[in-house]
Amino acid sequence: MTSSAELCLLIGNKNYSSWSLRPWLLLKQLGLPFQEKRVSLYQTETREQIMRHSPSGKVPALYLDGQWVWDSLAICETLAERYPQAWPQDAKARAQARAIVAEMHSGFFELRNQMPMNCRRRQALSYCNEFLLEDMRRIQQIWQDCLEQSAGPFLFGDFSIADAFYAPVVLRFYSYEVELDQPLRGYMDTILSLPALQEWMAAAQAETEVISAAEVQD
Repeated sequence: MTSSAELCLLIGNKNYSSWSLRPWLLLKQLGLPFQEKRVSLYQTETREQIMRHSPSGKVPALYLDGQWVWDSLAICETLAERYPQAWPQDAKARAQARAIVAEMHSGFFELRNQMPMNCRRRQALSYCNEFLLEDMRRIQQIWQDCLEQSAGPFLFGDFSIADAFYAPVVLRFYSYEVELDQPLRGYMDTILSLPALQEWMAAAQAETEVISAAEVQD
């Protein structure tokens, strides 16, 4: 078992980096103390700073057991090996959770392009193309299916990696004022009310960097 005191998470700007939020939120929800090392993204020295820890040149990266692990999904899976409660305990639910996490990790490109994460934003989009609408419909269907099976409050009853991966979508829907019906609105409120997410959002509000939507590759 890795000592939690050894954990160090490399992250980007909290206002913009959805990939950083996922393992950060999981660590918080697991109750693991960790050091946080923040790198301001899209600066001239950014890649050099990140490359000292992450050979991919991207955040997040987690230091544990004397080595760095990069990529948000790889980090979460590595943590789950040590803390199995990070995934649903039921085998069928765990398989479904892994499927929707993989779908989030590798898909929803229009959502990423048209609705980049920006915790300081509170304004609806003026236009949604059919591809963005399809991404949003698919996400809502995922949430609805999971909540109907688990009865909430999280996607699989208790908080899991699945919720960590969809938390940035909750922030996007909040920032871009996407209207949802119950129980999806209730799920959003559950995620938004997490003390850890409130902490992240407060830190994002306090950041001074401004990155244009065109620069953010989320």
